Amino acid sequence: MSEVVTGEAVVVEVRIAQFSSRALAFLIDWAVQWAVIIVAFMLVTQASVVTDDSLAMGLLILSIVLVTVGYPVAFETISRGRSLGKLALGLRVVSDDGGPVRFRQALFRGLAGFLEFWTFYGAPALITSLVNQRGKRLGDLFAGTTVIGERTPRRDPPPEMPPPLASWAATLELSGLSDDLAHTARQYLSRWQQLSPQVREEMGLRVAAQVGARVAPPPPPGVPPYAYLAAVLAERRRREEIRLARARTAPAPYGPQGYGVQGYGPRGYAAQGYGAQGHGVPAVAPTREPEPPRGDAPPTSGGFVPPV
Repeated sequence: MSEVVTGEAVVVEVRIAQFSSRALAFLIDWAVQWAVIIVAFMLVTQASVVTDDSLAMGLLILSIVLVTVGYPVAFETISRGRSLGKLALGLRVVSDDGGPVRFRQALFRGLAGFLEFWTFYGAPALITSLVNQRGKRLGDLFAGTTVIGERTPRRDPPPEMPPPLASWAATLELSGLSDDLAHTARQYLSRWQQLSPQVREEMGLRVAAQVGARVAPPPPPGVPPYAYLAAVLAERRRREEIRLARARTAPAPYGPQGYGVQGYGPRGYAAQGYGAQGHGVPAVAPTREPEPPRGDAPPTSGGFVPPV
């Protein structure tokens, strides 16, 4: 992944296309171009019977130029950065600021590509792509463009709020929770079922302790680490959605239905039966009260216990 800064000074995270996918996309385009050149050569050969040889040669040179340069320029301009090969591999050419590629940029890439691939057999593009941090070839450097991948891996659903912890989570002070630590907790929850019981317990306690050092108040007694992390992340996400909704001057919906009723978030948490196992918190979600000010709840002597 890499970050680009748009013209409005907004940082956008994009996935830079890998060298292997770019090479395969080029081979597809290269095969299409050669097929068109062969067809054009056959047509010019047939036309040379009734035309002058110099005219036939001129038509052949014009056809080669249109195919080698006009093909990528036309496709990338019309389809906003995608040739046939890039379309097949899920790639797209964008400006360095994340905007769509323009005709001038596509023209620079096409002219540079003629020299890189058809004159020097791809050696300059190979060397530059391996050296550049974003995998740019000479055409991308001249045009100010980047090739990105549009097919991102499927993401796991965000963790849901454990109903027994909803009232407690509404009082959390989350300003000390950094994005990196929240990402670590989210990764742990997404792989919770894939971990062995011992690793699951040790990692959960370690991540929950790091989060607990930056979040107040502590959880109620007997809360498992995965339930605690799911509650913190779900509350953090809820407040972020409210903030974005207010920024758009739209009323932010609020209600217990947003917390879900299927357990603790990642699939499989409900099977643990947190409330029903006697961890000290009732299994039935309490009736929601008006949200108290964050961070004003009295501290409790909470703690973590390994899941049973």
